[in-house]
Amino acid sequence: MLDACDQHGVLVVDEAFDVWTSAKSGFDYSLNFPEWWERDLESMVAKDYNHPSVIMYSIGNEIPEAGSAVGAAWGRRLAEKIRSLDSSRYVTNGINNMLAVMSEFAAQRKKQPKEKADGDGAGINTLMADAGDMMNAVSASDLVTERTAESYGVLDIAGMNYSDSRYAMDRELFPGRIILGTETFPSRIDRYWAQVRQHSHVIGDFTWTGWDYLGEVGIGRPQYADDRNSRPSHTAPYPYLLAGCGDIDITGHRRPVSYYREIVFGLRGEPYIAVQRPETYGRTFIGSPWSWSDSIASWTWTGAEDAPVTVEVYSDADEVELLVNGRSAGRGPAGAEHRFRAEFTVPYEPGRVEAIAYRDGRETGRWALATATGAVRLTAAADRRTVRATTGDLAYVSLTLTDPAGTCWTGADRTVHIDVSGAGELIALGSADPQSLQRFDAAERLTYDGRALAIIRPTGSGTIRVRATAEGCEPVESVIAVE
Repeated sequence: MLDACDQHGVLVVDEAFDVWTSAKSGFDYSLNFPEWWERDLESMVAKDYNHPSVIMYSIGNEIPEAGSAVGAAWGRRLAEKIRSLDSSRYVTNGINNMLAVMSEFAAQRKKQPKEKADGDGAGINTLMADAGDMMNAVSASDLVTERTAESYGVLDIAGMNYSDSRYAMDRELFPGRIILGTETFPSRIDRYWAQVRQHSHVIGDFTWTGWDYLGEVGIGRPQYADDRNSRPSHTAPYPYLLAGCGDIDITGHRRPVSYYREIVFGLRGEPYIAVQRPETYGRTFIGSPWSWSDSIASWTWTGAEDAPVTVEVYSDADEVELLVNGRSAGRGPAGAEHRFRAEFTVPYEPGRVEAIAYRDGRETGRWALATATGAVRLTAAADRRTVRATTGDLAYVSLTLTDPAGTCWTGADRTVHIDVSGAGELIALGSADPQSLQRFDAAERLTYDGRALAIIRPTGSGTIRVRATAEGCEPVESVIAVE
């Protein structure tokens, strides 16, 4: 991974530990930390010292001890050890300020009068309505300021998880403190980035998370209010599998939030269109701060003709216009003052939907989606034509259902079967379905929104042939050379 980061210019915070002496789960590394921390730091620095992508080391992530004198002492030992091994890089620690004072916060909550807790002010029940607001409110408290000062003081850069409420105040309280947002909510990108640009002592922002993953199931899933629930639950029940909070799904496909981030960062001039699934229209969204709307970049909604759909347009321009089959569906303000997005409700009709961005009345860019039509085709595209016959090298074959023009058939999912012959073997086949019961080590997989991914491992020099079949589609083949 670090070789790839070196090659592509990705900046890396090289993190050592997720626990120190305080356990987060049964039989975790905390049992071995006192004996192994020093040797493990030595191994990490020796391994990664010559990687230019590594710009700093992190001694921990969400360490509960960070709010105590014992934790601060451990932090100093860890930081000084790293500096003795590599004096050319900075040291940080991803501190979750609320977790660092959790025990004292809970004790204070018990002492809080019930009328205050249930009132309209900043009582705990009010804060609990949004987990992100609660974490931020606690992070800005005097309790956090006092309890974490020493832990931050041993660092070169103060890593803060979900604590942007401290960005402005710490400029006055701790003039020498340099801050890095080491974990932030994807739903608040625009707010965080505005603060990074405003405050010179805040040097950057890392979202949670870039690439989706297995585990912490459903923290970013779309949720909707009903008669029983008006607030989001943190995790999802079985058979949910994915966290659902990544800019990129587990098959490597960019989700709408990734394009939104690109626009907020000033890296994309064209607008972007994401369409909320028609079946969610009219429902009250109550997703967690890790979630995004249940939207995809598709204008293929077979069976939803004439039904209302919500179209999201992301843009840094002043204003955007939406066209449906060439007819204007109206204009709406966008840009930073409107969180870089405009929404339109239109009846769905197959064809073409297009967004046009305007700045000072002049067009600055446009982007469109088309409905998939005609026969469903299966395509297979390997990420590289050549791989190496070495341990760890893999080929990734993207499987997509499209129409003859190449438009993804998001509503025509079917089971894809993979057969690998020659100098390779199938080691995984999966989709971005967040709650599938299908195995990753099987040769068949149902596509999700028209896509799946096969991972192939070379077994020797020669040629790998990957043959894919699906019901109603012509078989396709991808050929990969192994050197």
